[in-house]
Amino acid sequence: MPSPGCREKWPCHGTAMGDTFIRHIALLGFEKRFVPSQHYVYMFLVKWQDLSEKVVYRKFPEIYEFHKMLKEMFPIEAGEIHAENRVIPHLPAPRWFDGQRAAESRQGTLTEYFNSLMGLPVKISRCPHLLDFFKVRPDDLKLPTDSQVKKPETYLMPKDGKSNVADITGPIILQTYRAIADYEKSSKTEMTVATGDVVDVVEKSESGWWFCQMKTKRGWVPASYLEPLDSPDEAEDPDPNYEGEVYVTIKAYAAVEEDEVSLSEGETIEVIHKLLDGWWVVRKGDSTGYFPSMYLQKAGEEITQAQRRIRGRGVPPRRSTIRNAQSIHQRSRTRLSQDTYRRNSVRFLQQRRRPARPGPQSTAGTKDNPSTPRAKPQPAVPPRPSSDLILHRCTESTKRKLTSAV
Repeated sequence: MPSPGCREKWPCHGTAMGDTFIRHIALLGFEKRFVPSQHYVYMFLVKWQDLSEKVVYRKFPEIYEFHKMLKEMFPIEAGEIHAENRVIPHLPAPRWFDGQRAAESRQGTLTEYFNSLMGLPVKISRCPHLLDFFKVRPDDLKLPTDSQVKKPETYLMPKDGKSNVADITGPIILQTYRAIADYEKSSKTEMTVATGDVVDVVEKSESGWWFCQMKTKRGWVPASYLEPLDSPDEAEDPDPNYEGEVYVTIKAYAAVEEDEVSLSEGETIEVIHKLLDGWWVVRKGDSTGYFPSMYLQKAGEEITQAQRRIRGRGVPPRRSTIRNAQSIHQRSRTRLSQDTYRRNSVRFLQQRRRPARPGPQSTAGTKDNPSTPRAKPQPAVPPRPSSDLILHRCTESTKRKLTSAV
């Protein structure tokens, strides 16, 4: 049962709730779902005190929010006051690119995290916050149906608990893509594909190189040479973010195509659209253009790893540079033009630079600033009558009605 301290700080809901606790939490694996958009959910088998077992599904951002709240509830055990007192395990924050590889690699981390959590004192391991998080929700019972356009893909944890692709014993399902043109490998780590070859994608790197397998062959292939079988569009491409993220160029690049941008090493730019083919749309001032993501590093981060990536592999080719591309889809992959990027970016920057609306004592609309419309005068709000006055008026009105009735 929860300790008295837990009851005082985080009271349980009734006597029955005080006897409720979780015996064990086991991570079964994760699912890749495509409705309403592509996302990943982790499958947990929760064993309760009454020996019942329930399967629940939770997204990683939900788990991380649960973790942050737990630290706020127990600041001493979270090490917020003295670091040496920390017993609540660490949990890394979500990354911007939450792809299949990231979802898979997190399985070991989540297993260790919840194993550690369940071994903590009962005021934490049996607190209402933990119990409520793993209660069965309506969404846990309404699982995706086979009637959807694309069925969910289930990836089970290996029996030994290690999240290594080569060791996975469960029915892992990889995404299947088709090559739209011939590609000849230029290094031992790459893989040659011919037009029409169907490959399974093991990892989608943000550099634009995807690690694929085909029968007995495995290696890196440019994402631009691959297309999904069911649609010409890549469902994982995020939407543009015109607010932008600050990056620094770690290698110079001279534009080859008209919609690309030339930058020198060490320049600071803003990334407004991260595309999976490794060519990101960047903004420098009011100008935008494509730039290889391999030559970019987030501001303030160590560049050693990025430099090793550059030495290991070159910049992947762009889709627009591939000759004799043969898609099986009638319509081509949708892409925004650089003119559209620029217009939307300039519009966003103008709104961000726009000064705040002037207050009532501003000189807006005067001869010094004729472009700003004069604010319309607002009618004065009469003072609210007191409750005694309202009661008096109601009494006088009632008297008049009664007198007229007689």
